[in-house]
Amino acid sequence: MTSVLRRLRNVTVVLVAATAAAACSGVSADGFTTAGGSGGGAHVARFVQQPWSDLVVETQIAIDILGKLGYQASTQEVSVPLAGQALATGKADAYLGNWWPSQQPVFQKLLDEGKVEVVGTLLTGTQYAPAVPGWVADKYGVHSLADLDKYGDLFGRKIYGIEPGAPANQIIQQAIDKDAYGLGDWQLVQSSTEAMLAEVTRRTAKHQPIVFLGWSPHWMTIDFKLVFLDDPQKVWPGAGEIRVLERAGLDKQDPNLHRFLSQVKVDAASASAWIRALDKEKKPAKTVAEEWMKAHPDVVASWLKGVTDTGGKPAADVVLPGLKG
Repeated sequence: MTSVLRRLRNVTVVLVAATAAAACSGVSADGFTTAGGSGGGAHVARFVQQPWSDLVVETQIAIDILGKLGYQASTQEVSVPLAGQALATGKADAYLGNWWPSQQPVFQKLLDEGKVEVVGTLLTGTQYAPAVPGWVADKYGVHSLADLDKYGDLFGRKIYGIEPGAPANQIIQQAIDKDAYGLGDWQLVQSSTEAMLAEVTRRTAKHQPIVFLGWSPHWMTIDFKLVFLDDPQKVWPGAGEIRVLERAGLDKQDPNLHRFLSQVKVDAASASAWIRALDKEKKPAKTVAEEWMKAHPDVVASWLKGVTDTGGKPAADVVLPGLKG
């Protein structure tokens, strides 16, 4: 009991300190920066993100570039639903991780109401669905969601998901609640992307079957020889592309930032390389971002067409020279 009380007391101290620090640093109690007010401000770029390695690097690259252009650029790590609300209420300016249509349950209403806008497509040809390692598909013939329940005991009747609040988790839970494919007695295990992949790695090493939320681009598709499960009942919306979102009105308030965001595009190979660098090589996101920009100045240049720094100088003249050598 003493240990518990001590931990509670420590947590209280930390929370009080964090609140005080937020008040002094321009961060509101909900964790969002207050610079520029609820509707943003001149030369402010506030991003939201989840702890997905490719999204973390993409956002870091954008922040680094905008910082060179004179913007006060920052990011906040939040759940997908909170990201949508932050954009809709003007507490954030942009989001580079709108997996579509899998995030439709969160963003469709906000898009229909005009509170959030699609500014561009960052990446196409994505996959996002429940999956099994290749050896499971080969050994047990599991290629569809309809194949799972007959092997329920082998899978422990569990489907492993990612962070709580992720739309994909909600879709899996809805399928379970509706007893789709006979999965009514199965359980969704929510944790985090890192914890889920650690469990896949552990069970694969022991040749224990597992079904989990998989996506591409990602190193998991190669390392686990991933098989995305067919969905004959169409309970799963899939992915298709990753889009860039911004808060409504940003295009008029800051057409320069809007133009930059509309031109941010990456390929699957780069995204996979970023994920491997963070997850496997344990490199800091800033290091990965800097290395990628130096190796791909032509791509960076395409993001900067028609963009200027806050003083009106062509962005390419400001950013590209620093990528040489």
